[in-house]
Amino acid sequence: MRQWISNVWRLGLKELSSLRADPVLIVLIVYVFSLGVYSVATGAKLEVANAAVAYVDHDRSALSGRIVEAILPPQFHTPQQITADQVDKYMQSGRFVFVLDIPPRLEADVLSGRGAEILLNVDATAMSTAGNGAVFLQQIINTEVARFVARQDEASTLPIALTVRAMFNPNLESVWFSSIMQVINNITILSILLTGAALIREREHGTIEHLLVMPVTPSEIMAAKIWANGLAVVVAAMLSLWLVVQIMLGVPVAGSVPLFIFGTLIYLVSVTGLGILLATFTTSMPQFGLLAIPVLIIMILLSGSTTPMENMPEWLQFAMQAAPSTHFVSFSQAILYRDAGLGTVWPDMLQMAGLSAAFFIIALRRFRLTMAGAH
Repeated sequence: MRQWISNVWRLGLKELSSLRADPVLIVLIVYVFSLGVYSVATGAKLEVANAAVAYVDHDRSALSGRIVEAILPPQFHTPQQITADQVDKYMQSGRFVFVLDIPPRLEADVLSGRGAEILLNVDATAMSTAGNGAVFLQQIINTEVARFVARQDEASTLPIALTVRAMFNPNLESVWFSSIMQVINNITILSILLTGAALIREREHGTIEHLLVMPVTPSEIMAAKIWANGLAVVVAAMLSLWLVVQIMLGVPVAGSVPLFIFGTLIYLVSVTGLGILLATFTTSMPQFGLLAIPVLIIMILLSGSTTPMENMPEWLQFAMQAAPSTHFVSFSQAILYRDAGLGTVWPDMLQMAGLSAAFFIIALRRFRLTMAGAH
């Protein structure tokens, strides 16, 4: 065992040296965990911001004026008045996301108690903006109509007062979610790419033959690649979590970072093993990339990092339990968002450990066959 550990340690140092000598991979790691996180967090927003609004005012009353004046930044641009015959043209060109059509006699119908309808045209191409923006505009219209009818600046008193408390993200800022999730997804991506690239690099440089004549076993070679590349990913991820997420973006990390690191180390055994497994089926980096892309897409999109698991069909939820990324996302969200402790996340950690052992064994068996064929 002592000799096994010594060989794994020395081979791992060789891996780190090879990684340091590869400028392309170094640039990739730095980019993915710096600009890659920052650009996604600040550029891909889920909330409504600066949505273009137009309105057609057939009533030209005090009530219609109040409704238009209540549509304010930063959710919406200042509304622009257009004519009825311009609605279709502007909606088709994508100039406006929302067009409010205020009917004639709106104020008179509201004051007399007769039914009144306001038409809201929505460009639903961007579903998130369309859905959230339509809700905001509906709330604005309802509030202004209630205030106008009550002849005061306060909304009419309702028999039930609804108090909403947003936990874990009180201002409902998408950057709080997207920045941390980008770090989590990048851990999966780079863990697979780096270990796969390490094995491909051995073949392309001809050093795999050197390993075959050395007194080392396939398990030692594989374990060395896992700990060396996993260490690079963990260090880069923690620096990203600290420098980019917390300092540059100002996103708080609620839970225990050491517990998150410990769970990440368990998870890395499975995904780095998966990277080696995929590399054994290929002979070059282009082939490895083509094979890794669909695997990564499925692991990330169906892990719960972009859409909740509850939104998926039940059979797919069950199938994704075999993916370690599903449990890692659940584990990470519980700690980094909700300040969960070991008593909450241990089931995910246990399942990650089981999957890590399974992936390591499968990858090791395939790796042995590959080395035997190369020998």
